[in-house]
Amino acid sequence: MLLFKGPRDQILSPLQSVCGIVEKRHTLPILSNVLLEKDGERLTLLATDIEIQIRTATSAVGTEKMALTVAARKLQDILRSLPESAEISLNYEDRRLQLKAGKSRFNLQTLPSEDFPRMSASDGQQTRISLSQKQFKRLLALVQYAMAQQDIRYYLNGLLLVVNGNEMRVVATDGHRLAYAAESLPDSHPRMEVILPRKTVLELSRQLADNDDPLEITLAPTQVQFRFGNIEFVSKLIDGKFPDYERVIPQGHSKILRLPRELLLQSLQRVAILTNEKFRGVRLVLSSGSLKIISNNAEQEEAQEEIEVEYSGDGLDVGFNVTYLLDVLNNLANEAIEIHLADANSSALFVLPENSRFKYVVMPMRI
Repeated sequence: MLLFKGPRDQILSPLQSVCGIVEKRHTLPILSNVLLEKDGERLTLLATDIEIQIRTATSAVGTEKMALTVAARKLQDILRSLPESAEISLNYEDRRLQLKAGKSRFNLQTLPSEDFPRMSASDGQQTRISLSQKQFKRLLALVQYAMAQQDIRYYLNGLLLVVNGNEMRVVATDGHRLAYAAESLPDSHPRMEVILPRKTVLELSRQLADNDDPLEITLAPTQVQFRFGNIEFVSKLIDGKFPDYERVIPQGHSKILRLPRELLLQSLQRVAILTNEKFRGVRLVLSSGSLKIISNNAEQEEAQEEIEVEYSGDGLDVGFNVTYLLDVLNNLANEAIEIHLADANSSALFVLPENSRFKYVVMPMRI
């Protein structure tokens, strides 16, 4: 039975859209597979890891109805290895999927489609939000690097999404630093807070286009759905109480520096070379007209950079993990950055000049 016939990219492109969430090793073998469902001239591809489900579709030929599951990565690797111009046919015979391209033949084992787990639709109140793919992709990029990885406080291994009136906020923290960003929405919505899992955030960042094409987000009590292009992306939510981020953001720091972002980034990158490999600490030494960035390591090596600044207040010597400083500077595109400081025991606040919609807080470290 003919499942698909057409150019390589017509099947490879949707397959790559769903393959990103497929785990290489899973306790359930069928979760390494992709579900292929043909209904006449439409071929649907669906993958899941139980927490996330991605569905997309491509055009097919014929009128047959059939469904099967096949190893997602193997199928993707075979298609990738074939020439771009290759014409592909997929045939289903004797519980095997045969792929033909020119003189190449591949026979893959299949598993029954009935055994493939699917996420059920969420019950309860739903909130629908529309914005552009570019807007949401940018929001994620501004904060996602601050998410925790495998923290015992499971609610930190994700990103807080807050919708309130005409505003959407995203917040991420790993307990050592916190990133916050906000964006206006075209319509007003009731307040709702959800925590998106880390894997969901990273996969969305990879898939969303950097353009004005629409993105529709549907929030429900236990899951969230994203629709963009011909992709339907459903994810479970993290059930937990996210920390009160507004309390963490410092107010009224008196020492304010405005610096060229690129200059600060390059200075930190150079100084980072001689930091202690384990602690990655750098000192910011502020005095009238000058900001020195100093690092040293266990081998008694030392690096120092000096940047001229417009500052005439009291001196300050404060330490930070240089990785946390590089992360924020690498993920911004603005020319200038403002750093708000208080004393050696207080967090630093990074903001964008004349922009209250982005904030980044870093805890100090003793060096």
